[in-house]
Amino acid sequence: MGNESRNVLKPMDSEQLREYGHRLIDFIADYYKTIESFPVLSQVQPGYLHKLLPDIAPDHPETMEQVLDDVRAKILPGVTHWQSPSFFAYYPANSSVAGFLGDMMSAGLGIMGFSWITSPAATELEMIVLDWLAKLLNLPEQFLSKGNGGGVIQGSTSEAILVVLIAARNKVLRNVGQNALEKLVVYSSDQTHSAFQKTCQIVGIHPENCRVLETDASTNYALRPGLLQEAVSQDLEAGLIPFFLCATVGTTSSAAIDPLAELGKIANRNDMWFHVDAAYAGSACICPEYRHYIDGVETTDSFSMSAHKWFLTNFDCSLLWVKDQDSLTEALSTNPEYLKNKASQANLVVDFKDWQIPLGRSFRSLKLWMVLRLYGSEALKNYIRNHIKLAKDFEQLVSEDPNFEVTVKISKTL
Repeated sequence: MGNESRNVLKPMDSEQLREYGHRLIDFIADYYKTIESFPVLSQVQPGYLHKLLPDIAPDHPETMEQVLDDVRAKILPGVTHWQSPSFFAYYPANSSVAGFLGDMMSAGLGIMGFSWITSPAATELEMIVLDWLAKLLNLPEQFLSKGNGGGVIQGSTSEAILVVLIAARNKVLRNVGQNALEKLVVYSSDQTHSAFQKTCQIVGIHPENCRVLETDASTNYALRPGLLQEAVSQDLEAGLIPFFLCATVGTTSSAAIDPLAELGKIANRNDMWFHVDAAYAGSACICPEYRHYIDGVETTDSFSMSAHKWFLTNFDCSLLWVKDQDSLTEALSTNPEYLKNKASQANLVVDFKDWQIPLGRSFRSLKLWMVLRLYGSEALKNYIRNHIKLAKDFEQLVSEDPNFEVTVKISKTL
């Protein structure tokens, strides 16, 4: 009995958390202090870790020091250091002290905020913080939570696009009949993120009905409204149903910015759902001098921006705003007996489980809230301005080197 009692696990031991937590914070702080000493790209070969770790889990507890020793000797060599100042691939993994602390707070509270009643603060803080960001971006009032719109945090841009594509599909099929799925057509440019093509596959849009419209350097790779109108007209003549347009502000391939106002007119005339993916460059639009890059957002049905790309918020934190929350809930709502409660049934609250694909969701708004509070909007604006200044300086250096060519000039986009 004595040995059995000693082996009883106490997973929520606060004193152990205090001890281990201090050690872990020190470890991570030291990691950041020395991060430039590591090669940015991991130098290991495929399968390296299988040779270093046992093939079964330990039967008995090991010490925190043993674990950290293994992280130093075995895990860190297999890490590509996304937070290194010398990391220039993809997008920056935009972590910060405030974002990290918010993530830690969320993990510590350990709530599941899928409906209001599961943790009222999680739902209400998310609504408030998304309204804060909407006001910083000067989005139309229809995107604020005080009406029938509002914002929600998704895990990624892919999830945000998938959610609104499902909502748009269901909305149009309710009007034209469920058998018309094979007639639905979507539109994007050849600079649009591949996540859009994946979401089309998931929701059942036929590959032949995905119009990927060509762009070129003459428009800095932006989608041309005339080309869109031509494609829509041809599809209507063929008896197809144009129903979804995805525009981009800051494409992955070229940082192209699509002309939202002109595209929005075409989408609105043809009753198409108009979504704007501003995952990357949307953050810059909190600066008044760059806000005009989302002029025309009033014509859209939904707008997304990833705070984990350029807003000092740890992954995952992709922000999605919609003008009509009913379009989401009608497409995604489930209401089994075990999730019913008085507040939800009386329509007094928002249940974010009906605004996303999964049921479960963590307290993600904490990290965005802490970023906004610990840094403030003015410091965040200046942070972005400094990045743009550095980009322009880099462009100048590249332009002066005959071995390189600048294909899209920053001066023409920002």
